[in-house]
Amino acid sequence: MPPPSIPPNIKVLLVDDHSLVRRGFRRMLEDDPEIAVVGEASDGNEAVEKALELRPDVVVMDFALPSMNGAVATRMILKTAPHTKILMLSMHSEPSYVRTCLDAGARGYLLKNAVDLELIGAVKQVASGELVLDPRLGRLADEPAKPTLTTRELEILQLIVHGKSNKEIAAVLGLSANTVSVHRANIMQALDIHNTAALVVYAIQHGLASIA
Repeated sequence: MPPPSIPPNIKVLLVDDHSLVRRGFRRMLEDDPEIAVVGEASDGNEAVEKALELRPDVVVMDFALPSMNGAVATRMILKTAPHTKILMLSMHSEPSYVRTCLDAGARGYLLKNAVDLELIGAVKQVASGELVLDPRLGRLADEPAKPTLTTRELEILQLIVHGKSNKEIAAVLGLSANTVSVHRANIMQALDIHNTAALVVYAIQHGLASIA
């Protein structure tokens, strides 16, 4: 019998844009009888859709995803499925990336390039409500906190990084161009950045958006 704090069948959704990586993780996780992989997704939008459809206990999510990064996808999933636990996998060890994911609501952050990735144990810990951080990440407390953006602002920032104009962003998100313009101004004010080129660089460097 598994410990009471861990569900007897932990339903997991795998999110990664590489099918071989998903296949490897699936085999690793399904070796444990307490874990069931209920679905897979290859980008941020699909991750949100599958999470709402399948209602997994844990989403194992790559940070660098097409369409939107893992942090934005995490915010969107937790907005409608707040009890879902997100375990983020990333190649980035910089504290700014970790903070972005934790601020979004992720309950775990592991370095993806680890040869001895303890994925099964991390999934069980996250499912039982624990916070899991890769021990090689160092001290986050020494890193100054950065301004936080809303889920909508992060969505718009991602589209700005993809080179979309206010009008194009408005069409994608179903907003007016004026509303997008207000959001863009609020983003720049919050981050104290005053031109688009600098905003794009900042967003990528601090893990707020991906270029994929």
